[in-house]
Amino acid sequence: MGGSSRPSVSLVLTVKDEAATIDEVLASIAEQTQPPDEVIVVDGGSRDGTVARLRAWEARLPLRTLEAPGATISQGRNHALARATGDLVAVTDAGVRLDPAWLERLTEPFTRAGWQPDVVSGFFRADPRSRFELALAATTLPDEGEIDGRRFLPSSRSVAFRRSWYLAGIQYPEWLDYCEDLIFDLRLRRAGARFMFQPSAFVWFRPRTSLRAYWHQYFRYARGDGKAGLFARRHAARYLTYGLLVPLALSGRYPRVTRAAALGAVLYMRRPWLRLWRRRAELPARDLLLAAALAPLLRLVGDVAKMCGYPVGVAWRARRFGLRVSWQRIPETRESAPAAKL
Repeated sequence: MGGSSRPSVSLVLTVKDEAATIDEVLASIAEQTQPPDEVIVVDGGSRDGTVARLRAWEARLPLRTLEAPGATISQGRNHALARATGDLVAVTDAGVRLDPAWLERLTEPFTRAGWQPDVVSGFFRADPRSRFELALAATTLPDEGEIDGRRFLPSSRSVAFRRSWYLAGIQYPEWLDYCEDLIFDLRLRRAGARFMFQPSAFVWFRPRTSLRAYWHQYFRYARGDGKAGLFARRHAARYLTYGLLVPLALSGRYPRVTRAAALGAVLYMRRPWLRLWRRRAELPARDLLLAAALAPLLRLVGDVAKMCGYPVGVAWRARRFGLRVSWQRIPETRESAPAAKL
């Protein structure tokens, strides 16, 4: 992989049953202004023709398809990292579409003179294709301007890092099925890795296409938080709000509580509505109004999903590790928060 002064780059991703979306992400890899030196895709046991689609692309990309039936996302990524040969590793996911300059912008900071990062945090932009997806994007996905780059920890749908950190023993947590990218980021940060936020290196991310899929997504996110022992205060506040304050407000017996709850609900919806307002010049007014009306329901469904998923994760953690949780404030990377991810 030599012949160039620039660092060699391995692009890795994990997939399972992505036959409907895999061509789009692979086509966007083929269109990169700076192509990767190798692409390693780990399939976790697809039964829908995903592997056949991957094999069909091996003549068009420097692609290696590794089959690992039953592998989790973390296991798949570690499997890919163990076989990568690049100086740098770029990580993305199925279900996205890479901006043509994504890899070039993501890896450029590693070659600058002077201070160089160990990890470059890319970004993701919403790619809604229906009114429901527009509402879900506004409800759950932060805009770039909401991000505090000094604190941002990247999602593994858009990140690059020096492979030497993996060789030094920093790996994705194979005991964790969701929230694994945050734990990987924290391991890097605690080991002394230097992070840089590069929002111009972005991928297009399509929100879930149905209420059912969205509910399952946020149930699994919260279950991952519980398994990882993270965000106890955030989840406790949610149980307090829905378990005590909302019933008191709805009872009508405490007018001050009702007024405070109404104000709190408006503030809670402020960011989704502001995101839609910023798009007022790009989208039909009807679409924006429908999305604004749907956003509160989506907030409610997401919160209920989290309240259902978190105790499942906590119970799993208690059985495996004992009941230890983190009360620290940790920057956000996942959907549903602006600059921080709780």
